[in-house]
Amino acid sequence: MAASRPALDGVFAINKPVGMSSAQVIRDCQHHFNPSNLFKPMLEQEASKRAQESNYRKKRRGFGKNDIRVKMGHGGTLDPLATGVLILGVGRGTKSLQSFLDCTKTYETVVLFGASTDTYDRVGKVLKKTGYEHITKPMVEEALNSFRGTLQQMPPLYSALKMEGKPLYEYAREGKPIPREIQTREVNVTELDMVEWYEPGEHNHRWPAEDATTFERQFAEQVWKIEKDQMTKEKRTPEEEAEESKALADHEDFKRQADESVDALVYDRNKKRNKKNKNGAQNTPALMSGALGDAPPPKQGRGSNLIPPSPDPNTPPPWEGKGPAAVRIRMTVTSGFYVRSFCHDLGLKVGSAAMMAELCRSRQGDFVLGSENCLEFDDLSKGEEAWAPQLEKMLVQWNSKSNKTPSQAPVRAAPAQSDAQQSVEVSVSPPRKRKASEEPEAAPGSPSKKSNIRPSSRERKPPSPKEDKDTSA
Repeated sequence: MAASRPALDGVFAINKPVGMSSAQVIRDCQHHFNPSNLFKPMLEQEASKRAQESNYRKKRRGFGKNDIRVKMGHGGTLDPLATGVLILGVGRGTKSLQSFLDCTKTYETVVLFGASTDTYDRVGKVLKKTGYEHITKPMVEEALNSFRGTLQQMPPLYSALKMEGKPLYEYAREGKPIPREIQTREVNVTELDMVEWYEPGEHNHRWPAEDATTFERQFAEQVWKIEKDQMTKEKRTPEEEAEESKALADHEDFKRQADESVDALVYDRNKKRNKKNKNGAQNTPALMSGALGDAPPPKQGRGSNLIPPSPDPNTPPPWEGKGPAAVRIRMTVTSGFYVRSFCHDLGLKVGSAAMMAELCRSRQGDFVLGSENCLEFDDLSKGEEAWAPQLEKMLVQWNSKSNKTPSQAPVRAAPAQSDAQQSVEVSVSPPRKRKASEEPEAAPGSPSKKSNIRPSSRERKPPSPKEDKDTSA
């Protein structure tokens, strides 16, 4: 009997469409991957593993997670407004996704002048409108010089950043002052170029139609005042700097855990039980395609259409005359850079206001939009014969590269510890729970198998090179 095909896993990239959440992209991929022949070995392997689980383990899995599907995750979300490179992991490849959170990224964005919004982009509410007739191409090119290199950047008003467990805008909503300074972050812009300049009347970008409320305007003014005060007053003390650094580290840890627990592994909840057919059998969906043909197109999920469509060119614009200019900019930045904050700050730099009208991530790490390691989202709807050969080649290439490069995950360094500290930490850690079929592990030099003494870090045998998994980009 021929040997079964090995399970294929790894990391690849997909071109995310506009208006779709990163989690919905994963759900759509799973819809096409689950009944495919390409991932049949992975599903069979998981089914065999599930069959050996105890009833207790099955109950712990939770409602809606007992269905067998391709394990997937992403290496950093993209906003619904954004398009471009979204890195996805399949199977064991999900363990390498953490390394992509800190890698360099390249974006292309369109900046529209003349108005600012609460979200700093075209899908928010207009906070203010200012004059824009004085803005010229040379003026914008000159302003770009102040954004190159290393700089301190303020997060957007409605970002995920929190203070003492609460989002910024909740303080204003409750009539309370913001408890401390808004933490800026140090970012680095290695490349920043103007790609295209749009004269007034030569583009179809528009401001949002909805204006912000009085409360939202007051909150924005409060935050902008704090930002201005931070930039002009004296530097903080080392104690204040340490407090702010700790707050930022706590936020980064919270955001990383949220990505791992909520969005990294996505499951669809089965809200309705399968009804029985005329013969009394359950109507269960087939896992494998075979003679059944390709899987039907996925239903539109809750994260499929989150962005309003672009305005019709025949729709009257929200201004008189030709309107404001716009500019397309390409930038290569480090992790943690807010493109929408850059657009907002660029408007202030030229004596006006601005918002982000478009955003595309053209590169993340080694994955480049339009290259052979980035799958087009539209290819999924063309059937397995269209996307499977491309995806198989990407995963094979990933595994080939991973086996040749050392494990160098670009994560933040942990505090150094001595061997004695490591030995103490190992010795007091609780013993691993073992299955009934397993024999208890005996420590080196132990006279009895029942001993619970664990070897220190010095006595343990280091893992072989084959056991090391590559997490580099």
